[in-house]
Amino acid sequence: MNTTAAKSEYLLLLRNTEIEKRLSFDEMQVAMSRFSEWLDRWKAAGAIKAGQPLAGAGKTLSGSKSRTVADGPFPESKEAVGGYILLEVGSLDEAMKIAGEWPLLDYEAFVEVRPVLDQCIPMTMIEQQAAMVGA
Repeated sequence: MNTTAAKSEYLLLLRNTEIEKRLSFDEMQVAMSRFSEWLDRWKAAGAIKAGQPLAGAGKTLSGSKSRTVADGPFPESKEAVGGYILLEVGSLDEAMKIAGEWPLLDYEAFVEVRPVLDQCIPMTMIEQQAAMVGA
């Protein structure tokens, strides 16, 4: 009998991570040490599937027929995503527990926790409608 609980993926979007703009060198060392310990603990527990820091510079693309390219990613650096961590855990509550222990929260950073879907909502709606018509 398989007693393994189903797991889902959750993406942690790490924001306001530029602690080098707010902390002394010594404070940064402490923060990064805590961050590394947190990462190691959750990787060893099998909760972290992937994660990477993101460069601050980039471009944004917007528009419908006429594309607009602008320097980005966001006008206010506090909103910029500084990295991501992909979790595979049993529930949103578990993902929130892990996110709530992220050490950079103590340094004015914040984290957004989002469930990862198998496909986008419009495609799901189209497939459901097609199934109803074909039934």
